[in-house]
Amino acid sequence: FSFFMIFLTTLLLRKICFGVVFFIISLNYNEFSLTHHNNKNLFLSSYMILPIYLYGHPVLRKVSTEIDSSYPELSSLIENMKETMYASDGIGIAAPQVGKNIRLIYIDASCLADTFPELADSKMVLINPVLEVIEDGKRESREEGCLSLPGIHENVSRIEKVNLKWQDENFESHEQVFEGYFARVLQHEYDHLEGQVFIDHISNIRRQLISGKLKKIVDGKIRCTYRTRGVK
Repeated sequence: FSFFMIFLTTLLLRKICFGVVFFIISLNYNEFSLTHHNNKNLFLSSYMILPIYLYGHPVLRKVSTEIDSSYPELSSLIENMKETMYASDGIGIAAPQVGKNIRLIYIDASCLADTFPELADSKMVLINPVLEVIEDGKRESREEGCLSLPGIHENVSRIEKVNLKWQDENFESHEQVFEGYFARVLQHEYDHLEGQVFIDHISNIRRQLISGKLKKIVDGKIRCTYRTRGVK
């Protein structure tokens, strides 16, 4: 009888021990899960994917204004523009395209470096840029597209040599001459700061041929893989 009691007592103690261990493990797992979830939310909330303003919206036709270091939450805006551009598979984005009429551009066209080597080191924040086309550069006609004009691709003739003055995100001043496709990307984004889009550089005949597509954008009858904001 005493042996049987000892056996039952041992079995009971073993179950209690297993229960305590399982309870502790469960608490630790729940704490880890909660912490991991909260950290993930904190990470996700550190930036925001902004809607791209589409052709026809008035913000794309306004000349943007210069800013200084007192501009509110500028660092956050720059990061949001970066994330928005990457999420939309773009190679450049200007502040008017996210609804801000300020002279701010972010470019990263390094994904095209295999075809255009000059783009290998193209990741740039441009604040208050001043662009001048250098007339002795070579003129090329190449296809362009734009996040603000989804589904529209047209050949645009540009002189691919520019002199650019700008400030970086620390408001340090720079000046440099750019050539090739890099100069084209800079001109394309700079146009947005001047209230222009790339189809302003194509012929009237080409504009007429794509007028139906443009109307669909204005009427909100297009689908995009990224967030957008149109006129309607």
